[in-house]
Amino acid sequence: MKILVIRFSSMGDIIYTTPVVRCLKQQLPDAEIHFLTKPVFKYIYEGNPYVDKLLLLEDTLSATIAAIKAERYAHIVDLHNNLRTTIIKLRTGIKSSTYNKQTIRKWLSLKLNVKLVPPVHLVDRYMKAVAVLGVQNDNRPIDYFIKGNHSLEQLVPVSHQNGYIAFVIGATHFTKRMPNDKIISICSKLNAPVLLLGGNDVAANGDIIAASNPNKIYNACGRTSLDESVFLVSQANSIIGFDTGLTHIAEAFNKPIVSVWGGTVPELLGVQPYHVKESLVAGIELPCRPCSKFGLPKCPLGHFKCMYDQPEALITNFVNSLSNR
Repeated sequence: MKILVIRFSSMGDIIYTTPVVRCLKQQLPDAEIHFLTKPVFKYIYEGNPYVDKLLLLEDTLSATIAAIKAERYAHIVDLHNNLRTTIIKLRTGIKSSTYNKQTIRKWLSLKLNVKLVPPVHLVDRYMKAVAVLGVQNDNRPIDYFIKGNHSLEQLVPVSHQNGYIAFVIGATHFTKRMPNDKIISICSKLNAPVLLLGGNDVAANGDIIAASNPNKIYNACGRTSLDESVFLVSQANSIIGFDTGLTHIAEAFNKPIVSVWGGTVPELLGVQPYHVKESLVAGIELPCRPCSKFGLPKCPLGHFKCMYDQPEALITNFVNSLSNR
């Protein structure tokens, strides 16, 4: 039996499909599990032993549908649930089960600032789509498999080779990121070396933060590949990060994590740390929060209290308590 699992984007949403794929493969050992996603996200499943074949979205939907038909799948697990996946299911005629996005409830929750979406993790929401196949959640963390052979000696200075706190300072949208001065203040209160991680878009921010204490803070933003960044996260004593892909990937290594939320809220998206032994979700209650579902380029009200008013002691005490053991 061939089963196709579909999720096109984005990084965080795809990484949370990995427990579903693992459970399918382990609980249906005679099944062949394929995964369909966008080419830009193929790295998430490359090297994953629970996927027998990785399919990539073609330039045209017709070409993608033709490729799906050629595989003769017995079942499609639709974990995206959008117009394209609806067309795929209709045009292939393959038996399917679909993730319930609860789109209307999420929209009303955001617009009315009321909690209409149950606080159920995205993985558990996904798992409902495979219950029809007799598959159950194994209640283990997400999966991510590092591709290369990396070493700390090649990637970080000597000051950080005996342990560090990884601070993921990047995020797609401004309202998910903490201001530089706030990060500097938190880093000054941490009792271990700090490694800043993120892409080129926050490399300049990293330089400013690292300049506040160059002996303690090392800026790796924009200097490492994604695979190297994931390796560095896997070697960290603990991780601090925002609502962004690398922070979510870090959960695969079951290290202590502080997940910091600004203008978005984990309850709406269902993407707080999943089956991580030690984690802290940091966010403050405000009448204007959440201001969006996925983040905005600026604070709609201009004050950005959701990040500026984050209690630093909550974060630093959690992290420092771990290193003091």
